[in-house]
Amino acid sequence: MTDRFAPLEQVIADRLAAADAGSSYVAKLAAKGLPKVAQKVGEEAVETVIAALQEADDKLVGEAADLLFHLTLLLRLRGLSLDDVSAELARREGTSGLEEKAARPAE
Repeated sequence: MTDRFAPLEQVIADRLAAADAGSSYVAKLAAKGLPKVAQKVGEEAVETVIAALQEADDKLVGEAADLLFHLTLLLRLRGLSLDDVSAELARREGTSGLEEKAARPAE
């Protein structure tokens, strides 16, 4: 499978660099600050859950795409990338989800 997320990350980086809130949704949302972007990720997550429970597959796919888009923007604003997420998933590979969760520090 090719890396379908590299072009998305590049578009987000380019639009953030241009910082043209008049013509770029990415720049406009980012200009509102990290809390607003995080809120948008939360909204998209809720919409994804609702689509999973109540909508057709194409609606779920669309909402999942929106969620991944906004999550990618959030990561970028924090100086992270989907490669960082991929590395964490690779670190967890071969470990039971129950074991991995049990090994996390208590909150």
